[in-house]
Amino acid sequence: MTSLRPDPTDPVSARLAALVAELRDELAAIRRDLHAHPELGRTEVRTTKLVAERLRAAGLEPHLLPGSGLVCDIGPGPAASGRKRIALRADLDGLPVQDTSGLPWASTVRGVAHACGHDVHTAAVLGAGLVLAQLADELRTGVRLVFQPAEEVQPGGALDVVAAGGLDGVGEIYSFHCDPKVDVGQVGTRIGPITSASDEVTVTVTGPGGHTSRPHLTGDVVFALGQVITQVPAILGRRLDPRSGVNLTWGAVQAGSAHNAIPSTGTVKGTLRCLDVRAWEKASEVFHSAVEQVLAPLGVEVDVRHHRGVPPVENSAHATGILEAAAHDVLGRGSVQLTEQSLGGEDFAWYLTKVPGAMARLGTRTPGGHTYDIHQGDLRVDERAVEVGALLLARTALLAG
Repeated sequence: MTSLRPDPTDPVSARLAALVAELRDELAAIRRDLHAHPELGRTEVRTTKLVAERLRAAGLEPHLLPGSGLVCDIGPGPAASGRKRIALRADLDGLPVQDTSGLPWASTVRGVAHACGHDVHTAAVLGAGLVLAQLADELRTGVRLVFQPAEEVQPGGALDVVAAGGLDGVGEIYSFHCDPKVDVGQVGTRIGPITSASDEVTVTVTGPGGHTSRPHLTGDVVFALGQVITQVPAILGRRLDPRSGVNLTWGAVQAGSAHNAIPSTGTVKGTLRCLDVRAWEKASEVFHSAVEQVLAPLGVEVDVRHHRGVPPVENSAHATGILEAAAHDVLGRGSVQLTEQSLGGEDFAWYLTKVPGAMARLGTRTPGGHTYDIHQGDLRVDERAVEVGALLLARTALLAG
């Protein structure tokens, strides 16, 4: 695999670039292996074993987390350095999506694929860790690698890591997410919210059911679901500040099976997203109230379930500046661009409720090539992104420390 990095001007970045370049082909091979063998959230046993074995081969001592995932410390601990560690996080899990990429290293697991780039994240953080391990005696602040399970499910694996003590002794945490809309070698950053809060909502409506010729004698479940589907999103837009970017979108509706029978139960499921954490904190109460008020005249019973997912990822100004400085050092002055705030959810947000940090967008598109989308089976990434990500995070760890 050829490199696209510029020649860094400062000696530290040049040394990092040389060390990452030595690992280039190995990291690409690891990423392909991971891509061919994806595992769903909280089942990433093979992935965890592969990462742990490579870290042990480098003389490190990874600590396995309950179930799957691991953390691994490099360099001095807080007692020796006087500073809390800098954490670098990767997520391990794939998605329940069929791989349609047609690549030689396409998924060998039917119905499961690394369609979100987590294989790139894992290989890059591993690469950063292997490079930092070679500099361990020179680190003034220790580094913790966090290989997290289950980012794609709710509740996410970030909460597992926190519960297992994965942030103990950590002062800042950094990460990136693949962005197939951005060219490889480019990094997107943003101070403040960079993702959205994302919750799952379910509304179940029940009534006596009956014949469609006599709807006045029933609680018309299908009609009631229709009111929820159309009216509740509009009500949220009037009850919550429109600047908060509240978005309720339905993904599934089930009710009945016959043309002439009103069913006795029906369900609609969707996602509720908010760009602003303050609106997210109010959204549950407003959502419940809106559903109940819409259905009150219709003679049906309703069960509303609002499953809290993740808050927005809120990048600190200081940590974002560190990421940008690292990108300038190792990728060049023109490598950083302002990224838009996404309506997607990301459980990296939970770490940032405990310690400051930042997430960047890592370009994975080949310049002039096709623009893919994540969570799609045909996703392809320019593999040079693995080297870029490893170099970016290694330099970030050194600058933050």
